[in-house]
Amino acid sequence: MRLLFLLATVLLLSACASQGQVDPRGYRAEGQASYYGARHHGNKTASGERFNQHALTAAHRSLPFGSRVQVTNLRNDKRVVVRINDRGPYAKKRIIDLSHKAAEQLDMLRDGVVPVRVEQLAD
Repeated sequence: MRLLFLLATVLLLSACASQGQVDPRGYRAEGQASYYGARHHGNKTASGERFNQHALTAAHRSLPFGSRVQVTNLRNDKRVVVRINDRGPYAKKRIIDLSHKAAEQLDMLRDGVVPVRVEQLAD
């Protein structure tokens, strides 16, 4: 019985650990990130859901909707995991548009645009 409990605990912990793992074969890029917020709050996104500036979401040109990516602010090494639910950004030099909440967690609200690394997470 004790062995069964130990095995169940190990399996549970390994499943939890994989949820934040960068996919070594997945998308990885560095570039500029911006954020969008109050003006777009409540509008429909390209995925059909309503944009919520308080959710951890982002817009990307090509990643599938529902993809989860880790975004790292290269100025301060802060990281956030967001779910792709919209298309964009439309500014040519930017690679991702973040929700206000995600930008807040990256401490980029004051700057508006920061250099980032975007890495797709394993499913």
